[in-house]
Amino acid sequence: EFGTTQEQLAAVAVKNHFHASLNPNAQFHNILTVEQVMKSSRIADPLRLLDCSPISDGAAAIIVTSDKGHVTGKKGIQIMASTVATDTLGLAQRESLTELKATREAAQKAYQQARVKPDDIDVAEVHDCFTIAEILAMEDLGFYKKGEAAAAIAAGETLLSAKRRSGQAHHPVVNPSGGLKGCGHPVGATGIKQVVELVDQLRGCAGRRQVDGAKIGLAHNVGGSGATAVIHILCNHR
Repeated sequence: EFGTTQEQLAAVAVKNHFHASLNPNAQFHNILTVEQVMKSSRIADPLRLLDCSPISDGAAAIIVTSDKGHVTGKKGIQIMASTVATDTLGLAQRESLTELKATREAAQKAYQQARVKPDDIDVAEVHDCFTIAEILAMEDLGFYKKGEAAAAIAAGETLLSAKRRSGQAHHPVVNPSGGLKGCGHPVGATGIKQVVELVDQLRGCAGRRQVDGAKIGLAHNVGGSGATAVIHILCNHR
């Protein structure tokens, strides 16, 4: 429908493996090329093996408190929004196969709850179970218009080292942890793992993968082939 190419799909995997190479907790530290992704085994056309995230062993934990006074030693991070939305589980009954309604609705509620816009997000961890899933998420979350995310990702706009030109629309760095693709997908722990990454980013302690000046972060997790979507927006300045 939008002319997305296999090269653009592969660029998502390349980006996330580069980010994972900077993350000591990532499952994979190997750098990929577009050619390597495209030459990997076919899983379900047009997806190749290296377009798909692994299923990983892992664990994640956070401590939540309603009282800022209970946060000692490290800077407390505020939860600005926590939302969930659902869609039908059956793909054949969905309104569209080029968007996830649950993600779109959960994101809209989260932005309203946090009183921010997509342009305010500095860093995002999204559910890239497959490379196409990250492309869809970028559009459903409002970071790009429909059909524009694939080319933008391939052009490096969401890469950790992306340079923001004067007058250019603000887009977040996406999956600095490496995402599900590079960091790993421990399934039940994935959502909290995303939040842990955002906390590190917003505290400025993410090391080599630190997003400069990160103040607001968004975590996007899905289940049931996108039938359920959960969004969290965090900040370090309120």
